[in-house]
Amino acid sequence: MKFCSNCGHKISFGEILNDERPRFHCTNCQTIHYQNPNIIAGCLPIWQDKVLLCRRAIEPRKGFWNVPGGFLENGETVEEGAMREVWEEAMAKVTIRSLHLIYSIAEFNQVYMHFLAELPKPIFDIGIESSEVKLFSESEIPWNEIAFSSSFKTLQYYFEDRKKGKFILHLDKFVWEDKI
Repeated sequence: MKFCSNCGHKISFGEILNDERPRFHCTNCQTIHYQNPNIIAGCLPIWQDKVLLCRRAIEPRKGFWNVPGGFLENGETVEEGAMREVWEEAMAKVTIRSLHLIYSIAEFNQVYMHFLAELPKPIFDIGIESSEVKLFSESEIPWNEIAFSSSFKTLQYYFEDRKKGKFILHLDKFVWEDKI
């Protein structure tokens, strides 16, 4: 960030009175330019004993499988964003059941919110960001081809919870030993 979006002056980065963090700010109009984490919303669509995954047609991790998800847009709720992402990636309509995982990646300023969702009918197709969309049983999951640690964790917790017969909200965070 080089210029103030409020007045156009060059901005500075540093300490601000009554704030504990250094921030981008304008010394001309006193506007503080906050930079906060991005929310990524997604759903794990479930049909009977299978889950719907998408093979990515775009970078990053093109060719790998993921839980449908993406950046939340301004003006939409987390639930709306998660359902929109399922539509964009898998051309599927889902009904959200519950929030399943909040996954923080502090190093990349991201917070993932993945829901469990019912896929009422096995109706889906390849969306604009996918090269393949498929239903998987637990034994069919291509674990070594999962694109992101957030998708890996979502799947792992879902199958663990299903075995226990109780679905809970999981809180987790990225550590460098995790698969990206």
